[in-house]
Amino acid sequence: MLTLSLGSQEALLDYLCRQLENFFPDGRGASERPAMQAQLPAALQRLGRCIDAVRMWTPGQFDHLHSSQYTTFLYYLANTLWRDGTDRALCNKLFGLNKALNGIDLFYEIEMPEVFFIGHSVGIVLAKARYGNRLVLYQNSTVGKNHGEAPSLGEGVVMYPGTAVIGRCEIGAGTVIAQGTRIVNRSTPGSCMVFQGEGGGLVVKPPTRDVLLDLFR
Repeated sequence: MLTLSLGSQEALLDYLCRQLENFFPDGRGASERPAMQAQLPAALQRLGRCIDAVRMWTPGQFDHLHSSQYTTFLYYLANTLWRDGTDRALCNKLFGLNKALNGIDLFYEIEMPEVFFIGHSVGIVLAKARYGNRLVLYQNSTVGKNHGEAPSLGEGVVMYPGTAVIGRCEIGAGTVIAQGTRIVNRSTPGSCMVFQGEGGGLVVKPPTRDVLLDLFR
């Protein structure tokens, strides 16, 4: 069970409802609250797995003022509601709130892995793709489709700031994508570091250390 910085699930729900009312003043807050209340425990359980796995975070504690944790929470709540068949209007509001507060485009229909880490959320845009466990995302990283083709990211992929994976890509497990690198319709072998080469090419090198050990327990 997560310890909440606001003290209780009810207090967290009050806080969230006030945010939604301020951003989306359509008068539907009272009718939408029961759906969020019903799915909040499941969303927090999913969030707890992430928090417990991230080395720099205190296990079992959720701080609503920690922007990366709150970003992840809003995604999990919207996704949990969508899975349950909740009215899409509420899911859209939570998606919009996350975009407004944290600058991330992470749609609730996207199936994120059980454990992932967002270093800085601003400018992250994620398409419907396959995401492996222990995914790491930093600011201005993009996963996108090209002519309807979506990437597949293996387990333990790290996307440093300003990186992009676009189109028909198979990103092998343990691939670390260096800052500013764009991978378009290309694949990586895994257990490697990838840098931007000349003329849009890629330079693939063996890893110098295990970045994931710094981030996950």
